[in-house]
Amino acid sequence: MTDSPLPSSSLPASGGGALIPADQWTKIVASFDKTGVPLPFVQEIFLLDCTVAGTTHVQEIEAKTADVVPGTVLAFRREPANPQDPLAILILNGNGEKIGYVPQQKNEVLAHLMDGGKLLFGRVEHKDWRGKWLHIRLRVFMRDL
Repeated sequence: MTDSPLPSSSLPASGGGALIPADQWTKIVASFDKTGVPLPFVQEIFLLDCTVAGTTHVQEIEAKTADVVPGTVLAFRREPANPQDPLAILILNGNGEKIGYVPQQKNEVLAHLMDGGKLLFGRVEHKDWRGKWLHIRLRVFMRDL
């Protein structure tokens, strides 16, 4: 444990008097860089549920969503030049192709978070066809670094 970035007084006792169990200590030490500076803690924070809007207006939507199944991660990209909604957020498949939008009634706070540099994404919960409409329900997360 001599390679630890933490001062020796922070290390667990070698006997049975350790305050932190050995298996937990590795996780703690791994949270610091070589100089002792804490590394960022990455966490996915659930924000909301929504349905992908505009799928009926996307050309070749069947092909663009063929690999989209529950659990699939979908990327978000802001579209501030959108003439219909300056807070628009595109939803993209794994190839970076547009498959729809975050619904306008749910995009205001998300757009401001993205404009502030936060990484948001969707994870598909359900996908089914309802007539000619492709219904994709997803959960929106923020990855906090």
